[in-house]
Amino acid sequence: MGRTLVVLVLVMSLVVATAACTRQLTGTAQPDPNRPPVEIVEDGFGIQIGFADAPVQLELYTEPQCSHCADLQKDFGQQLRQHIALGELALTYRPLTFLDTGANLHSDRVANAMFAAATGGGAEQNVTATDAIAFQRFVEDAWSHYDAGTDHPTAAELAEMARTAGISDDIAGRIESGDAAVNTKDLEDTNFGFLYDIDSVDTGTPTVYDLTKGQKLDIYDNDWLSKIMGA
Repeated sequence: MGRTLVVLVLVMSLVVATAACTRQLTGTAQPDPNRPPVEIVEDGFGIQIGFADAPVQLELYTEPQCSHCADLQKDFGQQLRQHIALGELALTYRPLTFLDTGANLHSDRVANAMFAAATGGGAEQNVTATDAIAFQRFVEDAWSHYDAGTDHPTAAELAEMARTAGISDDIAGRIESGDAAVNTKDLEDTNFGFLYDIDSVDTGTPTVYDLTKGQKLDIYDNDWLSKIMGA
């Protein structure tokens, strides 16, 4: 089904939603093929949200305690979500945890929450009924609640953010329980290695990498997203 037809179907479904008939189904919930999916990438430490054949393919390196990463979500999160919904963008999140210190494991907790949302019923699954729009809403909310010098969101608070974003109660329960959905040491080593390969001089977050063109983007240009999407 083409992306234009997908959008038309979604718009029409909103118009007739109040008059639509429903039918009770049994069995295991599966991702809606018309909604942009969430998948774990092949190496196991990235989360791709959006259709795999989207014309723009970006990679975002982000740290849950990075104030600049929070600014990126505040300034561009909604636009990213819109482009993903339209099938124009696939975005791979590569979280890092290097700002965790001592008893502060906020970044570890958020990274595990992201992978719990992406793997659904267990780490052996690489596709979940969570769709990309709900996942992106969750990320925006999680980063918006970080403020240096204040208490970090608890696991229960992260779980509530997930529910509000549209992620299922089952997955939110995993987040609230603090389930280990990813090996965060291996995650940090792998994703920092990729980040260092992209830029060994300014190796920081947030970094946005164009997977198609093989280049780091200048995200401090206010029009960076509209330029890459326009291209």
